Amino acid sequence: MTVFAENGSNIWACVRKKNKNFTNYINELKKNHLIEITPVYFDLTKEDQIKDAVNKIKKSKKNIDILVNNAGSIYTALFQMTSIEKFKKMFEINYFSQMLLTQYISRTMMLRRSGSIINISSSAAIEGNEGRVAYASAKSSIIASTKVLAKELSPYNIRVNALAPGLTQTEMMQSSTPKDALDDTLNRICMKRVGEPREIANSVLFLASDLSSYITSQVLRVDGGM
Repeated sequence: MTVFAENGSNIWACVRKKNKNFTNYINELKKNHLIEITPVYFDLTKEDQIKDAVNKIKKSKKNIDILVNNAGSIYTALFQMTSIEKFKKMFEINYFSQMLLTQYISRTMMLRRSGSIINISSSAAIEGNEGRVAYASAKSSIIASTKVLAKELSPYNIRVNALAPGLTQTEMMQSSTPKDALDDTLNRICMKRVGEPREIANSVLFLASDLSSYITSQVLRVDGGM
């Protein structure tokens, strides 16, 4: 969000629930960059909440130029130890909910015949990391849908791309990646380090902007050279 704010974007900030630290964060961004940031609270596992959130956005009558699907939840276990319920949960958060949101938002873009959609997948969807079968499968579905949507929405001048980050310095990575797995992956990365959130955000900004005006249906790997 910081990178988009620094570049003058007004933002609908979609978050699960109210949080004092997050509120302070967006207030600071608004103050420093003289932009509008409107929080929208909803749970991606609740279809009715997604619909209500989209209705709130539509009622504002403001144009939506960019959609970034950046929600994510991870589960780590070997295939034989992964229950069907875990598969369903991974798909519900990492895929189904984001497709529902994209259906709603893309309709407004279609009316204006303009837009850029960026879906955040994962290098796990390409690499097929051990222990990530449910997570990687859901993130792979994001990539497949990106390619289909790019074809279906191109007549409306809407570009659809995916980003596949590698190891990134986030709380989710730190809590889900054991040290031995982290060390093994770092040995396979050309740049021999973990990525920073801003490096991922800069790549999202590129795909959202006119700098990538002739790019659609692509998967951009931002993984330090895995």
